[in-house]
Parts: sequence; structure tokens; C-alpha cells
Amino acid sequence: MNCVRTTFVILGFLFFFYSWDVLVLCSRIISSDHCDRTAQQDPRTLRSDQLTVLINGYSESRIPLLQSIVTAYAASSLVSSILVLWGNPSTPSQTLAQLANNLTHSSFGFNSISLICQSSNSLNNRFLPRPLIKTRAVLVCDDDVEVDPKSFEFAFRMWGANPDRLIGFFVRSHDIDLSKKEWIYTVHPDKYSIMLTKFMIFKSQYLFQYSCAGGTVMANMRKIVDKMHNCEDILMNFVIADEVNAGPILVGAERVRDWGDARNDHDNRDGEGRRGLNGEVAQVGLSSRKEKHRKRRGECIGQFHRVLGRMPLRYSYGKVVNSVGEQGLCQKGGKLVLCDQS
Repeated sequence: MNCVRTTFVILGFLFFFYSWDVLVLCSRIISSDHCDRTAQQDPRTLRSDQLTVLINGYSESRIPLLQSIVTAYAASSLVSSILVLWGNPSTPSQTLAQLANNLTHSSFGFNSISLICQSSNSLNNRFLPRPLIKTRAVLVCDDDVEVDPKSFEFAFRMWGANPDRLIGFFVRSHDIDLSKKEWIYTVHPDKYSIMLTKFMIFKSQYLFQYSCAGGTVMANMRKIVDKMHNCEDILMNFVIADEVNAGPILVGAERVRDWGDARNDHDNRDGEGRRGLNGEVAQVGLSSRKEKHRKRRGECIGQFHRVLGRMPLRYSYGKVVNSVGEQGLCQKGGKLVLCDQS
């Protein structure tokens, strides 16, 4: 590993190096203003034919799964670069160095991979605008969700046809409890208004709007995310829905595996390589504590509504699918229409 000189001002230095194709930026504090527009990529030069993958990492027990997921995305010609956003400041530098070394074998020499160690565990960090992003679209995803290549490609095509919308595979809904007169977080069988960060594609411009725009109002809502240590995905849904006055678009997938779902505890169909991993991974996820988790997220919706002064979330209906015969919506002539039933 060759050390690299840099003009960054770094305090509490851990390490900063290139490891073959993996750029590693790890420090306790890096003095850079993510909201400085001059530090951002010129919007006119952003690529539309590829996207940047922002994958969140925190738990050391998930590192083998994280590496597997990074390898899958690195093999795709649709991926311009991958930013692994490590959000656990207490992870030993030796562990991070080993992770960086392992990621070098995931790049195939085609895609750039960056391991970025966050200075705090704030969930807001996953939505920071970054100069390394050189595409119009970003995929924000978790380190425990595996998606088959065809479904990934279809989701990206759907974003290309709807570049202002939020596209993904995992949805939830907001609602109101009339008896208690409070917002709740729930699941509806026929409508949805919230896309989860397990897998969401949206235009990179929204990162700046989330992190840098909106003045005091957005700052106060980001503080709610830090206080609850939750709900950053709900807040991004607020930001995008408020911008486009429309809900997210649910895309059908051929095969998606959510290892953070506790229902996978006894399912070993993916082979010996996953045995003993799925239960441990599921326990780490916030959603494994479902009742408390849903209540907290309902409180987030209520607090965001109170601070913003309006409810921007909008319901969407149906699912966009890639083939005729599956119930849902299909794209025809650039429009979403009901699929033929067979």
C-alpha cells in the first residue's frame, strides 16, 4: 500500500491511502464542507448511463456479506463507482485496513471502490453530497440486501424513465390513527408512500437538498434523525415528495434477499456460505425489533410533519414489473399502464 500526499486537512488521523483500485479515506475529522457547491461535480458533466452505489456499513459481523454485495455491484457495467460508507467510528483501523484490502479483489479493475470512514455514526451521513459522485443517479442501499442483476438493471431503467422520482423494491406507508390523532408507520396491502434505504435509486441532486438546503427547517429535521438514530429514509422521502408532489415507484424484482429480515433465520437455501450468518445479521438490523421500531418511526413522521408544517408524503399504487403476466404496472411508450393479465 503506497501512501499518498494530500491537501486535505485531517485531524485525529487514522489512515489515508490507495490500495490498488480502492481509495480509503479514514479519519476522525476531515475539514471539508460537503455543502460547498464549488466542491461538487458540475451537473452538466454528470453521467446518465451509469450510477454511483452508496452502500452503508456499520456492523463488523456483516463485513463478509458487505464484500459479497460490493463484488456483485462492481461486476455491473451500470455502476460507475461504489462508495462504502463506514458509519462505526469505533471499528479498529486494522479491521478497516483488512476490509479495504479485501475490497481490492472486488473491483475487477473496472469500477472504482472507495471506503469512506465517517467521523460519527449519524445516519444523516449516508446522504451527504460527495465530490466522488460523478453520476446523475445514486443507488443508496444497505449492507444486507442482495439483488439479482436483472432486477437491478430494470430498476435503473425505470429511474431513467422517471428521473425525478424515487425508485426501489421495499416500501412502507404513513397513515393516521384517528383515535389517537397521531401519524403512524405501517404497511398497506394496496398503497405505499415510503421507500426504504434497503434499495432506493434517486437523482444525486437530492443529496444536496437533504444535507444542505432547507435552512433551519431541514436542520431541525436532521436533528430529529440524530436524536432518534432512525428515520433518515423517511426524511429523504419527505424531501423528494415535497419536490415532485408524487410518491415513490415500487419496482418488481425477480430475486431480492434481505438478510436483515429475521424470517431468514432458518432459511439456508443459498448454500453453505451463508450458514451461521443470517441469524446474526438479522439481529443487528433495527427492524428486528419491530413493534418498538414502528412506533419510533411513527413518531418521526409526526415530528417531521410538525417541523415542516405540512405533510408532503403522497401515496402510490401498484408495482412496475418487467414482464407481462405479473400483476402490476408496465412501462409502455414511456408511460406506466396496467399490465395485461394472463
